[in-house]
Amino acid sequence: MNKKYKLGVVGQPIEHSLSPFIHSRFSRNENINIEYLPYKVDEHDFENFIKDFFSDRDAKGLNITLPYKKNAASLEGNISSEAKYINAVNTLVKSKDELSLYSTDGKGFIDDIDSKGLVLKNKNVLIIGAGAAVESVLYRIAKSNTKTITVLNRTEEKADRLTRKFSNMTTISSSLEKQDSPFDIVINGSSAGLTGEFEPIHDLLTNSKTYFYDLNYSLTETPFCKWANENSRNVFDGIGMLVYQAAHSFEKWFDVFPETDGVISDLEGMRE
Repeated sequence: MNKKYKLGVVGQPIEHSLSPFIHSRFSRNENINIEYLPYKVDEHDFENFIKDFFSDRDAKGLNITLPYKKNAASLEGNISSEAKYINAVNTLVKSKDELSLYSTDGKGFIDDIDSKGLVLKNKNVLIIGAGAAVESVLYRIAKSNTKTITVLNRTEEKADRLTRKFSNMTTISSSLEKQDSPFDIVINGSSAGLTGEFEPIHDLLTNSKTYFYDLNYSLTETPFCKWANENSRNVFDGIGMLVYQAAHSFEKWFDVFPETDGVISDLEGMRE
């Protein structure tokens, strides 16, 4: 019998996570024996849980989801330059007695839009939201030679912070005032896009070719996608990104990039 590697995902809440399903499919396809479980952990227990988990010699790695990605960036270990810059970690890898810390969200986003034939180079990009999810993908978008990036957020100070942080990497602003050509892609990274509180942005400069992408994912239509579908046929949520970022985590653990198309297809088939 092959060795069983201990893995999991840590968050709060965690009950509806699709990660156990995704990684069970990866492991079956790659013939790697794993136990991947969801762990609901309170914030005051987070660091102790991580230490206890990796004290097991069969423990190989963890995924970290909301709200602990920034907490994970403070853990003792070797943190990647990307994770350090965005101050967020979603993947922990145990190798011998060392812990390595990564963020695969940005890579997952880029892989997904690539699979959809969307090119960011020389494009006008609008990003709604300024939280950890946005910062994770913004790091990769800023390196994609876009024409302009605009970040909008209810709390303007948070959007301003991101524009200052990434201004040395790309042309970026937190205002629509200077936008004189349609946005090529509108990305929603606000949690309001999932809770039903999403408020449409009026007088948004788009056209029939504009893509709409929700970083949130759901097996039902998200409020952002419902709104976007009234204006465009090019509407996507984050199911693909979820699978691709998971695949990059899996690769960090086992040095093999798993097949993704079949897993995405299965999740699409589960939609209501």
